[in-house]
Amino acid sequence: MMASNEPQPDSTANSKPENPSDDARADVTAAVEELLNSLSNKFAGVSSEIFAKMDEMSRRLDNLEAALQESKAKDGGSTKSS
Repeated sequence: MMASNEPQPDSTANSKPENPSDDARADVTAAVEELLNSLSNKFAGVSSEIFAKMDEMSRRLDNLEAALQESKAKDGGSTKSS
C-alpha cells in the first residue's frame, strides 16, 4: 500500500510544478506574441507615415526645382539684357 501511495503524491507533486510552469510559459509566450504583434503594427504604421512624408517631400522638392528653373530662366533673360 505504501508503494501505491508514494507514486500518487510524487505524480501529484510532479504535475503541480509542471502545470504552473507550463501556464507561466504559455502566459509569457502569449505576452511576447502580443508584444511582437503590437510592435509589428506600430512599425508598419510608422513606416507608412515615413513613406508618405518622403513622397510629400519629393513632390515639394519637384515643385521647388520647377519654380527655381522658371525663376532662373526669367532672371537669366533679364541679366543677359542688363
